[in-house]
Amino acid sequence: MNRYAINERTISDAVSGGGLLVVAQWEASEGQADRVAGILRRFLPEAQSEPGAKLFLIGQARDNPAQFLFYELFRDEAAFKAHQDSAHFKTHIAGEALPLLAKRERLQYALL
Repeated sequence: MNRYAINERTISDAVSGGGLLVVAQWEASEGQADRVAGILRRFLPEAQSEPGAKLFLIGQARDNPAQFLFYELFRDEAAFKAHQDSAHFKTHIAGEALPLLAKRERLQYALL
């Protein structure tokens, strides 16, 4: 089975015990998709290695490369807060990627 976090958890391992699911959709501004993708490639391994990240996936739409989908499962609300407070989030996401976006949406879910 593929690895979805640096600590080699499988999906079944990740979803056991529940957690906070965050789904985000981004759309890069005109001409910025490649830059955003590069930033996310640098960011992803760091996010996946966070102790509170149970599952962390980012996809880029095949039919519209300006669209990105985030599927993030955190141990709990505190782990999500730690993620947003991390140096790599502040540098790559807040500092580099967000200014390049035309659209950003995030929703939080509890696992059933």
